[in-house]
Amino acid sequence: MSESDSFLGSVAVVTGGSRGIGAGIAVALAERGAKVVITGRDRTALDGVARSIADAGGTVLAVPTELCDEAAVLRLRAATERAFGAATLLAACAGGGGEPKPLLEDSVERWRATLETNLTSAFLTLRIFLPAMLEARRGAVVLMSSSAGRQLSGASASYAAAKAGLQSLMRQAAAEAAPSNVRVNAVAPSAIITERLAAAPASVRDAIGQGFPLGRIGTVADVVEATLFLLSHRSPWITGTTLDVAGGKVML
Repeated sequence: MSESDSFLGSVAVVTGGSRGIGAGIAVALAERGAKVVITGRDRTALDGVARSIADAGGTVLAVPTELCDEAAVLRLRAATERAFGAATLLAACAGGGGEPKPLLEDSVERWRATLETNLTSAFLTLRIFLPAMLEARRGAVVLMSSSAGRQLSGASASYAAAKAGLQSLMRQAAAEAAPSNVRVNAVAPSAIITERLAAAPASVRDAIGQGFPLGRIGTVADVVEATLFLLSHRSPWITGTTLDVAGGKVML
């Protein structure tokens, strides 16, 4: 492993780390030497990811957290600092609620819940973890957006609005953090084979894949590699940008 690929000595917090993209990022960071804190709502799933990291020789702490609760995120920061010291890397992957739903059929409750889960959680995580990075004058952040925030898609309006809002939040944070040598970027995946798509028939996945210029659905590994690039020393002059991991579909 080259020095630019190593995260040895880094402390990384991964929200939404109990499954899917977040879990993949956490595992990859641990494999490359980071001390990783994973968080989410599902204790059982979190413990499963933590066991897989520890069994492979990685250093990990699992902290179930309600990320829309400021006091809970403060407790997460305190647990991180007690175990490993201040976080220098943050991958904010918590979110969900992108299932198709016509705008006029969406409820106010679902709208608010989707914005809370995807946008407010990222705001609170940034607000609570960014100050230590600014003080240390080192750190990198990736917010997990979506191609639904970049172009029309089959996702619900609430999800699209939340993910578009994440990109504006990212740019604002990047501008404020840049003088302290802290970088903030976003990754915007399109259709990725996680639990929901993995359960679909192969014929359905193939049909979806044909809608992408590269002819296939994305994988968790595709998103992990993009995220690690933006968190790593390989991207020292990149901040305030959104990296599309969408098989070319965003250009259509």
